[in-house]
Amino acid sequence: MIELTPRICIDGREVDYIKGAYKSSGNLTAATLTFTITQMFGGTKKLWNKEVTLFLNKQDGTPIFRGWIRRVNDDYNNIEIYAEDALGYLVKSGDKGNAKVVLTDYDNIDGLTVGAAIQDILSRSKLDTKLKTDMVGDTNPVLPTGVPFRGTVVVLDVIKELIGRAIDNTITLPRPNIGRVIDDGTNAQFIIEIEQDIEATIPKFTFTEEYNIKDINIIRKKVPTIVIVNGSNNSSGTFTHDGALAALDRNYLEVDNTLKASPASCKDFATKLFEANLKIQYEYDIKVLDGAYLQENDVIKVNTDDPEYAGNFRVIGKSIDFSPSSFSFNLNINRKPPTLAEYIASREN
Repeated sequence: MIELTPRICIDGREVDYIKGAYKSSGNLTAATLTFTITQMFGGTKKLWNKEVTLFLNKQDGTPIFRGWIRRVNDDYNNIEIYAEDALGYLVKSGDKGNAKVVLTDYDNIDGLTVGAAIQDILSRSKLDTKLKTDMVGDTNPVLPTGVPFRGTVVVLDVIKELIGRAIDNTITLPRPNIGRVIDDGTNAQFIIEIEQDIEATIPKFTFTEEYNIKDINIIRKKVPTIVIVNGSNNSSGTFTHDGALAALDRNYLEVDNTLKASPASCKDFATKLFEANLKIQYEYDIKVLDGAYLQENDVIKVNTDDPEYAGNFRVIGKSIDFSPSSFSFNLNINRKPPTLAEYIASREN
């Protein structure tokens, strides 16, 4: 296990801390950092909205977290600080409501590619100072915005819908595009990339029960019960599983697949997407001793005697608890392959 000595800075100034906790759940949710400092640093009024960075090691030049202070609790002896990354501003917009913009017939994002539309909508919401888009790229395949967005729209909802509609069909196993936040050493950057294929990607790290796994837990996640597939020639198909709907509630998944040109083929594709998601409804939380620098969408390998847990997995998120004298962290992983998965590919013929 590599010895780590985390460093926290507020507005570029390193601060002594008593303890801290970092959490990133992935899937376009805000990463958070909670930490406790002494009253000696300064009054709580001076801390609101200050930039906070967390470095895993003293010598690191790029932080694993860059965010802004959203809440401060003062108990007269210590100060507990809660910070969120740039995605937190999309959710709360630095205040009490979601970040929103107004799109009309005369002022909108129509015709832009997904990457360009995200740049535009972040600029409109005045959040591009905290979340840069210099490295955003675009979806694969490159898609226009499609169905027009009108009225007052929630920025994060638009981003999720735009990215979620793009599926890469250039290989045997189609894969969804995802969005996430990285750090370039100076700013938080929003990027679009294809979800890693766990079978074709070389793992960045290997975990074994003998050396660096302390515990493994199973987590059940939501399964889409209503799946909508939009094909070419304005065709679309919807699959709804009534039994799952009653048991698992109403959860939507909508994707584009231009290889499907009829309502029947779209519905068949939607059915297979439901079946694939049902098979991969479990995620795994592992307490480990190494791999703190792993990020969302990285691929790892787990070696155990139990086939239920052995194999390649994709990193979804991680959590870290630390103090000046201790350090522990968990990884949230799943086996989710490309959207169709081998399960679907074996039935496509």
